[in-house]
Amino acid sequence: MAEEEVRKTPSGIPIREVYGPEDLAGFDPDRQLGQPGQFPFTRGVYPGMYRRRLWTMRQYAGFGSAKETNERFRYLLSLGQTGLSLAFDLPTQLGYDSDHPMAEGEVGRTGVAISTPEDLAQVFEGIHLDQVSTSMTINATAPILLAMYILIAERQGVSPEVLRGTVQNDILKEFAARGNYIYPVQPSMRLVGDLIEFCAQHLPRWNPISISGYHYREAGATAVQEVAFTLADGIAYVEEVQRRGIDVDAFAPRLSFFFAAHSYFFEEIAKFRAARRIWAHIMRDRFGAQNEKSWRLRFHTQTGGVTLTAIEPLNNLIRVAYQALAAVLGGTQSLHTNAYDEALALPADTSAKLALRTQQILAYETGVPDTVDPLAGSYFVESLTNQMEERIWELLEEIDRRGGAVAAVESGFFQEQIAQSAYEAQKKFERGETTVVGVNRFREEEQEPQVQEILKVDPRIEQEQIQRLQQYKRYRDSNAVLRALRDLKEQAQKDANLVPPILEALKAGATLGEISDVFREVFGEYQEA
Repeated sequence: MAEEEVRKTPSGIPIREVYGPEDLAGFDPDRQLGQPGQFPFTRGVYPGMYRRRLWTMRQYAGFGSAKETNERFRYLLSLGQTGLSLAFDLPTQLGYDSDHPMAEGEVGRTGVAISTPEDLAQVFEGIHLDQVSTSMTINATAPILLAMYILIAERQGVSPEVLRGTVQNDILKEFAARGNYIYPVQPSMRLVGDLIEFCAQHLPRWNPISISGYHYREAGATAVQEVAFTLADGIAYVEEVQRRGIDVDAFAPRLSFFFAAHSYFFEEIAKFRAARRIWAHIMRDRFGAQNEKSWRLRFHTQTGGVTLTAIEPLNNLIRVAYQALAAVLGGTQSLHTNAYDEALALPADTSAKLALRTQQILAYETGVPDTVDPLAGSYFVESLTNQMEERIWELLEEIDRRGGAVAAVESGFFQEQIAQSAYEAQKKFERGETTVVGVNRFREEEQEPQVQEILKVDPRIEQEQIQRLQQYKRYRDSNAVLRALRDLKEQAQKDANLVPPILEALKAGATLGEISDVFREVFGEYQEA
């Protein structure tokens, strides 16, 4: 009899040809599954899941000028999008105003350029902030951007207490996988904690952090590493806020997460189910949280940007659809589906529309939302969920032995693990062990162009943004700005929460770059070892 072929998931978990009751020996449905909305939340964080309310369809957008981004937002809302997700350009993410020499050539390129509250106000012109949920992909400068959002909401007559949304505010993954950091690790953690603390006191409906595994995955991590590194980061943030004497149940219910959905279908579903189960135990058993809402792992999902191909880009429509299905079967709370042309450029209107339609067809035509966790009880899915959980716990324990996530990032452990996984994945691709249809298999030598419209950011936008910023600086009260920045510096040198003085500096007319420069002066800049 021929030996059975050994197949493995991308995380290295062996896959049997057939699964049966023997693969779930000792499986306890009450303990390991429970009911949807009940500990350990394997089957979902809410009892009725999508029967009661569909996931939020939150398409990521932001490019060029604030005016253009506003037009894209309003276009997507008119098509039925149910949440906004804002992308910022690199200067904004790195704490530089648009007129700074370091910003040259990057203004408005990978997201919208924001230097002042007036810029952000234009992004949301005509959009009532008490009627939308907004996600902002911003980290090192997250306190500044959220403070701007609060100010423009107040201009609309909207109280901070009713604002809904998320700010990413996850700096550890920047050091380990993405690179958009400014300050050293410890003061960066302080700013993260300041924002979580401030939101717990003043923005009760806002998620003050989106602890992000997506970027680990994009950098080359396996599904197991993605979850383990993300939950380890979550542990570090909880500890940071607890050190301030704040009860865990005062802030933990508003912690949120962000994961990727890649193409190995069942591993992705099992990953989401295992992550919920592990986080529930961490919060209840490790941190002693009493509020059941603190045990829930609520997460946003984005389909895998790194899986998109510039060759035969229309194939990306199919990849994204399957990845979105995995996210929904895995129980996501909100979803971004990538546009098929994102391997080539920022999404054009037509491709952004198709990406949103992918979610809407899944929600309204397939019947998938009609029952909660339909794969529960599957021999294969439950076995794979258990194996994912076991491997994630093993890696979490290794991170604990190394002193936790902060120490593991500072020592380079996360970075080394991701680099090794990315290298091994690339070797498998080059050897043909991993198939990417149309790229290393079934490839046509001569191909017709498949993308007819590619979005290009007009280079004039940079100059217009600089002129707008310089005009803003000319007409403000410079003495008031200097006083506010001096106060901010004094508070940064103490242990004070820095969000209130950031708000005051913005009200006085300070810019994002000027506030960031105060912190650069006090904290210094991170230098990668």
